[in-house]
Amino acid sequence: MRYSPSLSSTITLHANIRFSPFPSKFTTKPLKPPTASAIPPLSTATELSAFDASTLAVLGGGSVAALAAVLSLSDPEMRRRLQAKEVGGGDKEVVREYFNNSGFQRWKKIYGETDDVNRVQRDIRMGHAKTVENVMQMLTDERPLRGVTVCDAGCGTGNLAIPLAKLGAVVSASDISAAMVAEAEKKAKEQLLVSKGDTIPVMPKFEVKDLESLIGKYDTVVCLDVLIHYPQNKADGMIAHLASLADKRLILSFAPKTFYYDLLKRVGELFPGPSKATRAYLHAEADVERALQKVGWKIRKRGLITAQFYFARLVEAVPA
Repeated sequence: MRYSPSLSSTITLHANIRFSPFPSKFTTKPLKPPTASAIPPLSTATELSAFDASTLAVLGGGSVAALAAVLSLSDPEMRRRLQAKEVGGGDKEVVREYFNNSGFQRWKKIYGETDDVNRVQRDIRMGHAKTVENVMQMLTDERPLRGVTVCDAGCGTGNLAIPLAKLGAVVSASDISAAMVAEAEKKAKEQLLVSKGDTIPVMPKFEVKDLESLIGKYDTVVCLDVLIHYPQNKADGMIAHLASLADKRLILSFAPKTFYYDLLKRVGELFPGPSKATRAYLHAEADVERALQKVGWKIRKRGLITAQFYFARLVEAVPA
């Protein structure tokens, strides 16, 4: 992922978030209907093995019932149970194991600048980069970031934490994957310690932690594309926990739950081998909003970012 990607002429975002002049909301450009070849954001199915995108693209609306019937013959849950058994735990252990091993290598490429990525990976890179770009705009639209404390929960390889530090924010960045954190710290040293400005940025504090272990108090808490690893009942508690760490605002991105996206997620589950995929959960915006309201927060800004292989709902919440 790159913070300010140059969009390929052959792949374009269906909707780029643009901010309204009114601080209470931001809007999106009108959306084109998503194509049948799309898969949800952060699906670990970054390589289509049995079929390619063009195969999926021929599926028309009349094929939905037939596709659903085919999907019912698959058993992704069995694959998840086998994964959990292999690593001796549940969802969290599967995610930790994946992002410390094969998943780390795959997502390091996606989040990086190498040209050694396939079409799906490049599209996910651009979509996620657009999410980060819009988060940076949200964080800088009211006041400078110098001295502002930010918790980057689920920091990956540092693609949000590092730009925040460059603008003077005091960043605490964490991830469940030790490999991701090590890569983020390496990149931060390369980019921040060579600063030629008048003020050397403060290095982010990187830690290996899951979301449940986060403590402290911050002006802003940001959690991007991590809720995909939490079912809704656990996501409610996690949203409440993240809100308890934030004084002024909480920014979340998540894979939106609709019938169409849910069906496409199940399509994606047919492709990766057992070692490539983690469980992916979609969330309805109304459910996320209810979870925030329960702890006294309200959504102030919202939008949808989509690319051909990436969909993310982005919300900014503040104390009600």
